[in-house]
Amino acid sequence: MIELHSQPTPNGQKVMIMLEEIGLPWKHIDVNIRTGDQFTPEYLKLSPNNKIPAIVDTEGPGGRYSMMESGAILIYLAEKTGQFLPKDPRKRYDVLQWVIFQMAHVGPMFGQANHFNTHAKDNQYGKDRYNNEAMRIYRVLENRLRESAWLGCDEYSIADMATYPWTKGYKEKGIDKAGFPNFMRWFEAMEARPAVQRNNAMAAEIRARMSKAAEGKEAVNIYDTKDNAARLAEATKP
Repeated sequence: MIELHSQPTPNGQKVMIMLEEIGLPWKHIDVNIRTGDQFTPEYLKLSPNNKIPAIVDTEGPGGRYSMMESGAILIYLAEKTGQFLPKDPRKRYDVLQWVIFQMAHVGPMFGQANHFNTHAKDNQYGKDRYNNEAMRIYRVLENRLRESAWLGCDEYSIADMATYPWTKGYKEKGIDKAGFPNFMRWFEAMEARPAVQRNNAMAAEIRARMSKAAEGKEAVNIYDTKDNAARLAEATKP
């Protein structure tokens, strides 16, 4: 059994898609980062970085095993099941390159663009910097998908699962078939997969459940890095 301690953010959905694809028994354990669940002692044992997602594999190496970091989780599950990470060395390293590209560029830069677009709208420098970088990254994806059926190689892989949830807002960036035909082909192929469709439905259900459970609770400002650092220090003091 895989326990996914998470919230259906893009990083959470990466792992949800993978779990639906590989068919292992799993359950979602809600961690509401808006109400501070990520700072509980129990969760910090799973993810010392107080970020989601984290997993617990009840049948992991040496027994019960926990892991943080979404990219590492995808690689772990791929190796555990022998799925979605090619055995051919060349294809394997191609896939790993694009998984790391998502972790180093797509997620951080798209996340920063979203932050300045929605929470720091008066900071024109930040908006320009990160929206321009997001568009550059969409062009990288388009160029890659011009030469490859899938992001990692000619096979569907964890590189595609890692990247897809972060690109759901492509319309807000003016991305369309005219300018990005290969990206759109890939995106439509992703959304045609039953596991991705199940993920999208579950994500909406989980969000509604978590929103209801959060009613009346004090909200945590996840963008206040000073406050977050203080909460972590308090939760982990000797």
